[in-house]
Amino acid sequence: MIASLSLLILSTRSFVLNVQEVGFSVFSGIRSGISSVASFGGRTVAAIRELSNLRAEYAELVKRLEYYEVVQRDAADIRKENMRLREQLGFQETSKYRQIPARVVGRDPDNLFSALVIDKGAKQGIKRNMTVVAFQDGQQGLVGKIVQVGRTESLVMPIFDSSAFASSRFAESRYEGIVVGQGSADRPLFMRYIKKRAKEEIRFGDSVVTSGLGGIYPPDLAVGRVSKIVFQDYETSINAELESAVDFSRLEYVFALEKLKTAEDAND
Repeated sequence: MIASLSLLILSTRSFVLNVQEVGFSVFSGIRSGISSVASFGGRTVAAIRELSNLRAEYAELVKRLEYYEVVQRDAADIRKENMRLREQLGFQETSKYRQIPARVVGRDPDNLFSALVIDKGAKQGIKRNMTVVAFQDGQQGLVGKIVQVGRTESLVMPIFDSSAFASSRFAESRYEGIVVGQGSADRPLFMRYIKKRAKEEIRFGDSVVTSGLGGIYPPDLAVGRVSKIVFQDYETSINAELESAVDFSRLEYVFALEKLKTAEDAND
């Protein structure tokens, strides 16, 4: 029995050693797998953290871009505003009238005169019947006149109002007439009582300016341009439709005019 047992042990020693080697290999593989999983988990966590940081940086960059776009738009608006103001200041420097600049802030809520509301009133020197002009496309155009004055706001009756009248003349031929409105900025102005003999001298596109007669409007303010001539053989005068010199759809700034006193006025 002892001999048999000894022979049995000697014959299975290699089997035991093989089992140990197999176990070592298995546990080594498990340890390597655990290490790989741990390493992968660490890299994944790091990648997630980096992705989160990138998202935060991207959101911050988007905010900055939006801010810069707003700044750029504001800068463009300021440049346009400066250009408009420079043009208007150029008009102010060459005018013989005191100009009170104002901004159009609304319209007459009662719509009695299709009136425009400006942000200047008696406190800034605005008076009733002051002429109101605008500077557009390199020329000073007639807007209307002051009809009501408050402390800090005033109403302007525009030239297109049906109650508005302006003594005018053709800039080239010098024939005179009366310009009246038709109640809407979308409708042409109407020049009436033009002498019939002027028919041969009036052309499409001729410029019409204020004549200065009547003492309300200064002379030579642009009123409009001829868009149509209307006449009948039996009438003693002819009429003309005018396209207004002022584009009321983009009217933002105006000037109320007050004539400056000269030495001649002081002597009078």
